[in-house]
Amino acid sequence: MSIAENIARTRERIEAAARRSGCNSDDITLMGVSKTFPSDRIREAYAAGLRVFGENRVQEFAGKVDALRDLPGAEWHLIGHLQTNKASKAAELFDVVDSVDSARMAEKLNAFAQSTGKTLSVLIEINVGGEQAKSGVAPGSDELERILQGASQWDHLKIRGLMTVPPYTEDPEGSRPFFQQLRQIRDNIATRKLPNVGMAILSMGMSHDFEVAIEEGATCVRVGTAIFGERTKAE
Repeated sequence: MSIAENIARTRERIEAAARRSGCNSDDITLMGVSKTFPSDRIREAYAAGLRVFGENRVQEFAGKVDALRDLPGAEWHLIGHLQTNKASKAAELFDVVDSVDSARMAEKLNAFAQSTGKTLSVLIEINVGGEQAKSGVAPGSDELERILQGASQWDHLKIRGLMTVPPYTEDPEGSRPFFQQLRQIRDNIATRKLPNVGMAILSMGMSHDFEVAIEEGATCVRVGTAIFGERTKAE
């Protein structure tokens, strides 16, 4: 199937999951995870109506961005772990950084965004499964609290919500308790009404489990394989 056909099929699945959960599919953002795929495949997805794209590595996207600058309305998200020495380039290249997992990183992004005169949207990445191999801040941790408390000082950052990558299971249902956990964390933070901390976005769910994520309240799903096809590295 073509990328356009894959996008259409994915949108149909999103609509069906939204109906089951009683939400509006128009409120769910479909992000195409374009990491490892060349610019011509991204342009093909753009031509089919996709506007939000997720990249894993700053350096990889830096090598593609010149071939993609003429796509009006395209929104570029960094969804992979960000090293502090790449924060400046990330603030320059991306519209949103979905993987903030420390107050130190948030401070650096704010400083670099300020130096370029932009306001950068960010999500806090939560490691719901407590997996050592994955990035993300631990639920209920002091580091999470430092990010939430520091937000009022970061005039060039806008915290928009939370993101997670749960432990992988063959059965999509295995992801459900982790999605439920992220939603609960989001709800708890939202009730605190902290300055410069918005919780409108819940980014969770990938190709194999995004329908379960939608049933549990996802507002953004990150779909790579189901749109672009198989890649050599795991999604």
